[in-house]
Amino acid sequence: MKRLFILILIGISFSFVSLGQNPQRNQRLHVMVFGNDTLPHVTLPTVDIYGVGKYKRKNQDQQYWRLVMRVKKVLPYAKEAAVLLKKYEREVPADARGKDRRVYVRQAEDELMKKYGPTLKNMSVNDGRVLIKLIDRETHKVSYDLIHDLKGGFSAVFWQGVARIFGNNLKASYDPSGEDWQIEQIVQYIELGLI
Repeated sequence: MKRLFILILIGISFSFVSLGQNPQRNQRLHVMVFGNDTLPHVTLPTVDIYGVGKYKRKNQDQQYWRLVMRVKKVLPYAKEAAVLLKKYEREVPADARGKDRRVYVRQAEDELMKKYGPTLKNMSVNDGRVLIKLIDRETHKVSYDLIHDLKGGFSAVFWQGVARIFGNNLKASYDPSGEDWQIEQIVQYIELGLI
């Protein structure tokens, strides 16, 4: 009796599994006829192909991989900046002026400096250059304009001057199809999990 019950139970469980194996027969396949041959016609989605090829010179290959390491180091900070900017825009009303706005900006700045200050201070000038580009990519605003909107014109001019001393430019915009094509390619590789 137990064996019969177990066999029935196994039979029922296999019948449910086999129901999932029925092919869909209602799909129509487009065909093309060539002479006496009928061939299926399937439209495939487009696929982007990226090649990380070897450069002709060793120093070009080294520069590329240094840029990869810089982008991998700095990209999380740029993404975090975009998230925090959206949070700021949600929490502070657009018509807020004066003391209310300054208090929130100082509070956010102190929070950011506690969290990211030591890491940002240890970045190289080239890391900063890539960070400026990636912040523009993620926020769709140039770093100078972000500082001007949040802290005011005097601070924006001051930090632009400091950046220019070190060879950077806060007004530099991100050009993914122009001079920043390698950075864009590396970011896409990182997002796809290839690097």
